[in-house]
Amino acid sequence: MIIDIQQFIASRRATWTEFEGRLEKLESRAAGRLSVREVMRLHYLYERVSADLAAMSTFAAEQTTREYLEALVARAYGEIHETRDRTHRFAPLRWFLWTFPCTFRRQWRAFQLAVLLTIVGAAFGGIALSVDPEAKSVILPFDHLLGDPSERVEQEEGATNDRLRGSKIQGAAWYWTHNTRVSLTTMALGFTWGIGTIILLFYNGVILGAVITDYLLAGEAPFLIGWLLPHGAVEIPAILVAGQAGLVLAGALIGWKTSRTLRERMRQISPDLVTLVFGVALMLFWAGIIESFMSQYHEPVLPYSFKIAFGTVELALLFVYLGICGRKAHHRTAAGDVHDAAS
Repeated sequence: MIIDIQQFIASRRATWTEFEGRLEKLESRAAGRLSVREVMRLHYLYERVSADLAAMSTFAAEQTTREYLEALVARAYGEIHETRDRTHRFAPLRWFLWTFPCTFRRQWRAFQLAVLLTIVGAAFGGIALSVDPEAKSVILPFDHLLGDPSERVEQEEGATNDRLRGSKIQGAAWYWTHNTRVSLTTMALGFTWGIGTIILLFYNGVILGAVITDYLLAGEAPFLIGWLLPHGAVEIPAILVAGQAGLVLAGALIGWKTSRTLRERMRQISPDLVTLVFGVALMLFWAGIIESFMSQYHEPVLPYSFKIAFGTVELALLFVYLGICGRKAHHRTAAGDVHDAAS
């Protein structure tokens, strides 16, 4: 069968142009939600252009036209088969109230494992310090934790001047950057198939357990709770969420009980990892402010009862936020998807 190539191109040019115009609108999101008729038209044009590409592939000449059609079909394939939710542009409030807490709950098992590893580490640190008080210099990484707890409490409560005057913002920035670096390291160590993440979670637990045991044995429980709870109510869960992200990453690398390829597994968890990391950064930003502006001030400047109450309210709100926010929106979205599919 002999085909006049130029006549073939001229007769198909209008179809290609229409398809390209509709595709550009779809890519720019200017088309919004397509109607059923528009979807059917787009699908028809996609089939026509694909068939024309197949016909052009048999010609040795007109390589430029063939490459043009290949690009059109490739772009259309990407738009038709992509899996992103395109019903919403990025909205910070929606992300905060829906995306982050829903992602957290979706990866709940990894968070449970992170909590368990930290608790085991805390138990180890507490027992080690109880059995051998001299181990404090080995376990605790900060100089201000190595002294006698009662002496520190006496010194902190006896301070009459504002020792952080003029440096609160700088202190908050240091706490945020330091804790964010620790959290990102915890997550990134998921690339070691989770071994590094497990070790870091365990070690953070060891430090926490040793500090708690040290102050409890010295009879300084009110100071300890008033010092740690205001910022720790958010900071500790943030580090646990970072560990959660690291364990999710490790699970994707290991690929246990799944037939998906590594690329598919990584592609599947990437949105959750990004969401968890940004959530951790936001939590640590708040914790850094509280640690600098509240946690470092003790009686008689700030009563322990006020600090403990503040931290308790923070912790309760965090439980409500991560456990409840986004549930109704999720149900509405799922119901809408079912309704659209039925339509």
